[in-house]
Amino acid sequence: MYLSRPGYQNTEVNKKMAKSLRSKWKRKMRAEKRKKNAPKELARLQNILKTNADVLMDEVKEIATVVPAEKVIKKEDQEEGSKMDMDSKRNQKTLLDEHGQYPVWMNPRQRKKLKSKRTKGKNKHKPPKGLAW
Repeated sequence: MYLSRPGYQNTEVNKKMAKSLRSKWKRKMRAEKRKKNAPKELARLQNILKTNADVLMDEVKEIATVVPAEKVIKKEDQEEGSKMDMDSKRNQKTLLDEHGQYPVWMNPRQRKKLKSKRTKGKNKHKPPKGLAW
Protein backbone atom coordinates (compact mmCIF):
# COMPACT_ATOMS: atom_id res chain seq x y z
CA MET A 1 0.00 0.00 0.00
CA TYR A 2 1.36 3.39 -1.00
CA LEU A 3 1.04 6.46 1.15
CA SER A 4 -0.27 9.55 -0.54
CA ARG A 5 1.56 12.81 -0.06
CA PRO A 6 0.78 16.23 -1.43
CA GLY A 7 2.17 16.52 -4.94
CA TYR A 8 2.69 12.76 -5.31
CA GLN A 9 0.46 10.80 -7.67
CA ASN A 10 0.17 7.08 -7.25
CA THR A 11 -0.15 6.03 -10.89
CA GLU A 12 0.90 3.07 -13.01
CA VAL A 13 3.78 5.08 -14.47
CA ASN A 14 5.45 5.39 -11.07
CA LYS A 15 5.33 1.62 -10.46
CA LYS A 16 7.33 0.60 -13.57
CA MET A 17 11.09 0.40 -13.85
CA ALA A 18 12.92 3.09 -15.76
CA LYS A 19 14.07 2.23 -19.29
CA SER A 20 17.45 3.52 -20.29
CA LEU A 21 18.15 4.74 -23.79
CA ARG A 22 20.94 2.21 -24.10
CA SER A 23 18.65 -0.78 -23.42
CA LYS A 24 16.02 0.57 -25.82
CA TRP A 25 18.67 0.92 -28.52
CA LYS A 26 20.04 -2.57 -27.90
CA ARG A 27 16.55 -4.07 -28.06
CA LYS A 28 15.85 -2.24 -31.32
CA MET A 29 19.11 -3.43 -32.89
CA ARG A 30 18.53 -7.04 -31.81
CA ALA A 31 15.07 -6.95 -33.42
CA GLU A 32 16.56 -5.65 -36.68
CA LYS A 33 19.25 -8.32 -36.60
CA ARG A 34 16.54 -10.99 -36.13
CA LYS A 35 14.64 -9.67 -39.15
CA LYS A 36 17.82 -9.67 -41.24
CA ASN A 37 18.95 -13.16 -40.24
CA ALA A 38 15.52 -14.85 -40.17
CA PRO A 39 15.54 -16.10 -43.81
CA LYS A 40 19.08 -17.48 -43.45
CA GLU A 41 18.19 -19.28 -40.20
CA LEU A 42 15.03 -20.75 -41.68
CA ALA A 43 16.88 -22.08 -44.71
CA ARG A 44 19.63 -23.55 -42.52
CA LEU A 45 17.11 -25.30 -40.24
CA GLN A 46 15.18 -26.73 -43.18
CA ASN A 47 18.40 -28.01 -44.71
CA ILE A 48 19.38 -29.71 -41.44
CA LEU A 49 15.96 -31.33 -41.14
CA LYS A 50 16.14 -32.69 -44.70
CA THR A 51 19.49 -34.37 -44.16
CA ASN A 52 18.91 -35.63 -40.61
CA ALA A 53 15.31 -36.82 -41.06
CA ASP A 54 16.30 -39.88 -43.12
CA VAL A 55 19.12 -40.85 -40.75
CA LEU A 56 16.93 -40.44 -37.67
CA MET A 57 14.11 -42.54 -39.08
CA ASP A 58 16.51 -45.37 -39.98
CA GLU A 59 17.95 -45.36 -36.45
CA VAL A 60 14.48 -45.39 -34.90
CA LYS A 61 13.40 -48.33 -37.07
CA GLU A 62 16.46 -50.33 -36.01
CA ILE A 63 15.99 -49.61 -32.30
CA ALA A 64 12.24 -49.76 -31.71
CA THR A 65 9.11 -51.30 -33.15
CA VAL A 66 5.84 -49.47 -33.47
CA VAL A 67 3.22 -50.62 -30.95
CA PRO A 68 -0.42 -49.46 -30.92
CA ALA A 69 -1.31 -47.07 -28.11
CA GLU A 70 -4.07 -49.35 -26.77
CA LYS A 71 -1.59 -52.12 -25.88
CA VAL A 72 0.71 -49.65 -24.11
CA ILE A 73 -2.16 -48.26 -22.04
CA LYS A 74 -3.28 -51.78 -21.02
CA LYS A 75 0.25 -52.68 -19.92
CA GLU A 76 0.52 -49.51 -17.81
CA ASP A 77 -2.79 -50.30 -16.07
CA GLN A 78 -1.60 -53.81 -15.22
CA GLU A 79 1.73 -52.53 -13.86
CA GLU A 80 0.00 -49.95 -11.64
CA GLY A 81 -2.12 -52.69 -10.08
CA SER A 82 0.96 -54.71 -9.13
CA LYS A 83 2.65 -51.66 -7.59
CA MET A 84 -0.32 -51.12 -5.29
CA ASP A 85 0.11 -54.64 -3.87
CA MET A 86 3.62 -53.77 -2.64
CA ASP A 87 2.42 -50.67 -0.78
CA SER A 88 -0.30 -52.60 1.08
CA LYS A 89 2.33 -53.90 3.56
CA ARG A 90 2.74 -50.37 4.92
CA ASN A 91 0.62 -49.24 7.89
CA GLN A 92 -1.57 -46.34 6.73
CA LYS A 93 -1.72 -44.65 10.13
CA THR A 94 1.96 -44.72 11.10
CA LEU A 95 3.39 -45.05 7.57
CA LEU A 96 5.79 -47.72 8.84
CA ASP A 97 6.44 -50.86 6.82
CA GLU A 98 6.84 -54.36 8.29
CA HIS A 99 10.49 -53.64 9.17
CA GLY A 100 9.68 -50.39 11.04
CA GLN A 101 11.06 -48.16 8.26
CA TYR A 102 9.49 -44.93 7.01
CA PRO A 103 9.08 -44.22 3.28
CA VAL A 104 12.12 -42.91 1.41
CA TRP A 105 10.39 -39.64 0.50
CA MET A 106 9.68 -38.71 4.14
CA ASN A 107 12.13 -36.19 5.62
CA PRO A 108 13.58 -36.51 9.15
CA ARG A 109 11.34 -33.76 10.55
CA GLN A 110 8.20 -35.64 9.55
CA ARG A 111 9.62 -38.90 10.91
CA LYS A 112 10.38 -37.27 14.26
CA LYS A 113 6.86 -35.80 14.43
CA LEU A 114 5.19 -39.16 13.74
CA LYS A 115 7.45 -40.93 16.22
CA SER A 116 6.57 -38.43 18.96
CA LYS A 117 2.85 -38.97 18.25
CA ARG A 118 3.34 -42.73 18.38
CA THR A 119 5.29 -42.77 21.65
CA LYS A 120 3.38 -39.99 23.45
CA GLY A 121 0.99 -42.34 25.29
CA LYS A 122 3.65 -44.89 26.26
CA ASN A 123 5.66 -42.56 28.53
CA LYS A 124 2.91 -41.89 31.11
CA HIS A 125 3.76 -43.32 34.52
CA LYS A 126 1.03 -45.14 36.37
CA PRO A 127 0.91 -44.52 40.13
CA PRO A 128 1.56 -47.58 42.34
CA LYS A 129 -1.62 -49.32 43.51
CA GLY A 130 -0.86 -49.27 47.24
CA LEU A 131 -0.30 -45.50 47.60
CA ALA A 132 -3.66 -43.80 47.22
CA TRP A 133 -3.99 -40.57 49.26
